[in-house]
Amino acid sequence: MSGIEGKLRSLLAAVADVEAELRRAVGDEQSQLVSTRLRDSVVRPLLQAQQHVAVGDGTAKGGETESTAHVEPAAQSSARQLTDRLWELARTATERRVQYPDLPELAEATAALQDVALAVADEASAATRLADLQTLQAGVGPSIQAAGNGPYLATNVRALYDWLGQPLPVRPQLALCRCGGSQRKPLCDGTHARIGFTDATDPKRVPDRRDTYVGQQVTVLDNRGTCQHSGFCTDRLPTVFHRGEGPFVSPSGGRMDEIIRAVRDCPSGALSYAMGGGEARDEARDEVDYHGRREPMVEVSKDGPYRVIGGIRLVADDGEDVPRNEGTSREHYALCRCGHSQNKPFCSGMHWYVEFHDPVPDPGHEPTIFEWAGGLPALTRMTRLFYEKYVPQDSLLAPLFADMSPDHPQRVAKWLGEVFGGPKCYSQEYGGYTRMISQHLGKELTEEKRGRWVALLLQSARESQLPNDAEFRSAFAAYIEWGSRLAVENSQAGARPPAHMPMPNWNWDTAAGAPGSRISAFAPPTQTEQPEITLPAVDEAVRFNDHVKQLFRDRDHQSMRFVFDLWSHDDVSRYSAAILGRLQDGTMPCDGAWPQEKIDVFRRWIDGGMPE
Repeated sequence: MSGIEGKLRSLLAAVADVEAELRRAVGDEQSQLVSTRLRDSVVRPLLQAQQHVAVGDGTAKGGETESTAHVEPAAQSSARQLTDRLWELARTATERRVQYPDLPELAEATAALQDVALAVADEASAATRLADLQTLQAGVGPSIQAAGNGPYLATNVRALYDWLGQPLPVRPQLALCRCGGSQRKPLCDGTHARIGFTDATDPKRVPDRRDTYVGQQVTVLDNRGTCQHSGFCTDRLPTVFHRGEGPFVSPSGGRMDEIIRAVRDCPSGALSYAMGGGEARDEARDEVDYHGRREPMVEVSKDGPYRVIGGIRLVADDGEDVPRNEGTSREHYALCRCGHSQNKPFCSGMHWYVEFHDPVPDPGHEPTIFEWAGGLPALTRMTRLFYEKYVPQDSLLAPLFADMSPDHPQRVAKWLGEVFGGPKCYSQEYGGYTRMISQHLGKELTEEKRGRWVALLLQSARESQLPNDAEFRSAFAAYIEWGSRLAVENSQAGARPPAHMPMPNWNWDTAAGAPGSRISAFAPPTQTEQPEITLPAVDEAVRFNDHVKQLFRDRDHQSMRFVFDLWSHDDVSRYSAAILGRLQDGTMPCDGAWPQEKIDVFRRWIDGGMPE
């Protein structure tokens, strides 16, 4: 027996032992789920890996499957012991995967073991173990392998996002569903093996042909055989890109900057452009591909393909680069996720025709404004259009933004996303409300400029196809109007915006509050304080109405009303942990930290069960 056969046999036996023990835990739902996962996504591919190695060595296939059938069950383990055993299996599999990189079945099994081992660990252990796995696998270059009749094996791909732009858990080794049938999307659950998924391309697919369309200012190049039919070009620039008629491109039907934007946004990599005529074909890709400067990432699009950017290498089952159609991008591409593409592994738009859908969220879930808008990708699409198209051509706004940072559109999109209930990207990356206020100080914005900014941003929202229903437009426009007026106020000479204010939180029920409820940037530096309060005795029970409510002044109450009501027992109870954190770090109240004795009273109220 070769060394690799022995190591695979040993790993398979250990996995089978744990799987059998979990299966015997009748009535334990989690154990049964993990058992099924091990059987479908670890034992099966490891058996295939053994057979693969046996055939490669010229040895017999028989006996490898039998090795798991007679594993003697170990004594019943505690939950902690099983968690540790799963971790050791994941660690061992990762070591083997690094040792034998040419076995895609081993990589598939490793992906499932890494995911299971981290999922069952507590938060602290999971973080430590993830770092350990990343170290073990660090020497393997980032890639996506389209396993034969199997999943996409994403190795050391550090950024995986859902269609809203929110990060999904990543492991050093991932197995992403390719057949469309997994119940754990986007992760593979072994369904491809049960349904007989095949990765064969369709001989009737659109042929590989690169067409050249020479215009007055720009030449557009296109390969219809690569198109995934996202509509990013035809929906946004129909005077240039035509749906269902020929020729597909009229390169003089739009402005050059709009054509370039549409070409660069093509997720499949079918489009490119060049300055001049057809002789520029060979140099057309680099500019379209952002000169290879984008961070590698994978987006799981809604009911559609994986959209890959950043030049992640795509390899076939044999480890060689997947052949590409003529002129198409290696920096960005779209991979089939429904299992029915005519041009596998690339998406050909068949998800529309087979009505492929991701799992439907809980029917009782009310989407946030962020979710309804389409998440960070949709908001970024809007802000890019605004700052790339409308601002430069406007005489009022162009001077204001002439020196903006290259990532300004992305920053504004993250601000809006956080305001509308999305992830706290702006606060974590740039510093929250205080940072945003600092960008307006001293600019002395006028009402005319504010009005133009609002009008053009709303126009960009329409043009970038954000939702057009009355409820969304009302909520979106209300915040833009409110926020832009604050920007004007805070930009004036002599303005003193309150420090340490929280991020606005806009939802379907949000209003900015009654006039006077917000502390003005022109409010006097000091205001009359409330009467002196008496703190509860050390042995006295702390109650909200008797003690906690009095800790907050009128100005505290006013300044926070657009987020929550500091004089409401229900609101303060709901946000008690966040309020305590801000009191402790001195960012609340916004005009100066509390003395320690007041913070202690608030903490005593929390510890006492927050009685009313």
